[in-house]
Amino acid sequence: MGKRRRSIKKQPESSPPPASPATHAPCPVSSPIPSPKSPVPPAPEQAPEVLVPPDWASATAFISSDIPPPVVLVCGPANSGKSTFSRLLINSLLPRYGRVGYLDSDVGQPEFSPPGCLSIHVVDEAIADLRYPVFREAERCCFYGDISSKRDPETYLNSLFLLHTYFVEKYRSPGSEVLPLIVNTPGWVKGTGFDMLVEMLRYDGQTGPNVITIDAACYKSLSGESLKRKDGGGTRERRLVEYFKQCFPSDISLATNKELAYALASLPPYEVSFSDVTVTHLHYEVPHTEIWRSLNATIVGLANSCDTTQAIPWCVGLGIIRGIDVQRGLLYVITPVPVDCLQRIDLLLQGLIDIPRSILQVKGCVSPYMSTNLRDTIREKDLYARNLNSPLAIQIDGSDSDDSNSDADM
Repeated sequence: MGKRRRSIKKQPESSPPPASPATHAPCPVSSPIPSPKSPVPPAPEQAPEVLVPPDWASATAFISSDIPPPVVLVCGPANSGKSTFSRLLINSLLPRYGRVGYLDSDVGQPEFSPPGCLSIHVVDEAIADLRYPVFREAERCCFYGDISSKRDPETYLNSLFLLHTYFVEKYRSPGSEVLPLIVNTPGWVKGTGFDMLVEMLRYDGQTGPNVITIDAACYKSLSGESLKRKDGGGTRERRLVEYFKQCFPSDISLATNKELAYALASLPPYEVSFSDVTVTHLHYEVPHTEIWRSLNATIVGLANSCDTTQAIPWCVGLGIIRGIDVQRGLLYVITPVPVDCLQRIDLLLQGLIDIPRSILQVKGCVSPYMSTNLRDTIREKDLYARNLNSPLAIQIDGSDSDDSNSDADM
């Protein structure tokens, strides 16, 4: 790619112990150790405790005490608490094993990755807040390109099996460090969804798994207020917004959608030649003459076709196609993926993940996602965010010519 312009499945031997009274799960927060010469930093804000149901506490204690390191498949219907239980289980396993594998297979509401992705992670620090998901760097990731596996169950399962095989070969083979693995599954448990869960169990290769049944429960804060049913669409939009906030330094305040929209509009994109990348449409066909135009104002997976011998490539992150210049054969891409990774990208995976409407429909803000050949008509006062502090306050010479934009060291 071009450079940036400008410059529960388990195999226990016995049944779990009887449930104990509800316990509090304190949310651990790591505190940095200051050097002798540096001032002592303020203590980090402690996240609220979570009331853990008795059967949850019993199940996590039982799983964490068993040998060898377990493989746990957490399954259940939507909004039953699978993700929260998985976070609790990670924190329970870490003191014993130091690191825990996590296979994130819920493409609609993933735990550590943006929507549309399946990913494998090795977690080495406790989750500070059990209430909310956070982004973590994946060891390997596959871009499925949709928020449900219903559209293409076969591709979904192939991606899942590819990630599982990678983890087993690296972390559960003879002679390697054996780590526990948690598989968080989607909430589709009927019909084809049930059949897919059965395939997951078969692929793992264990026979006679012990099923530990726990009650679905909404966790409660110390105030005692139960959480409402999750808004799947709203959650996905917020996750995408948080993902693309990573394009900016952490010291830049982007508290509102309007600020983020202005910031994305002012962010210099990466310039990519058509000849440097191949486009793969994951769930539909596009006429050959419209391949490039179909990318405009879409979210794509960024991949390297040479990273694996498998049919499904590894994805390193997501990008927004901000604009397309068909005459010059150029794409303009916004992404938080580091430059050293982008240099190896030669494959764009187009799925059905939409740009969040909350940053497209901002009153008083010109959308940063442009049609073809309109770059020279956007004026500085519209394109650059004036309400944000430097480094987004870019000084230019007032020229609107396409040549000056192309030659700028972005």
